[in-house]
Order: sequence, then structure tokens, then C-alpha cells
Amino acid sequence: MEAFLRFNYENERKAEAVSKAIKPDNLKTPKFMKIDTCHEGCEVIIKIINSRRIETLMATIDDLLLCVKAIEECIDKIEETIKTQVDI
Repeated sequence: MEAFLRFNYENERKAEAVSKAIKPDNLKTPKFMKIDTCHEGCEVIIKIINSRRIETLMATIDDLLLCVKAIEECIDKIEETIKTQVDI
């Protein structure tokens, strides 16, 4: 089974940051699963290959969605902090 997750961002810098932040999660996969993450322009693409049950794939997708959401929130907070400091 294969699944693709695609996330679009307002600029390439943010897409690259999300892609780099999620990549360490790709390294700790079981032998029956492979996860590749890349960014192309303003888009992050995560490819998941799973040779086990659909439930395993769905759990992995859910985990990745939570991780991406946390990364996005961190990046947004950092950008907000930097903007506030520049405005001072």
C-alpha cells in the first residue's frame, strides 16, 4: 500500500523547514514500512509505503499529521516572535 500526503505553504522557506523537521521521523520506521519526505517549491510531499495492514498505514498517517501540525505551530510561533521583535 502507498499513501501520499501533500501540504502547501505560502513560501518555499516554510515548506523546506517543515520537510527538514519531519525527516527524522522517517528514520525510525519498521522494516515493513518506508517513509520519504521532500519539498518541491511550496509543497511538502510525504510518501508512505506499507506492506502490513491498512490500520497500520492509517495510524502512521495520523501520527504524521499530528507531527506536521506541531511543526507548523512551532514555525508560526517563531515567525510571530521574530516579527514582534522586529516591530519593537
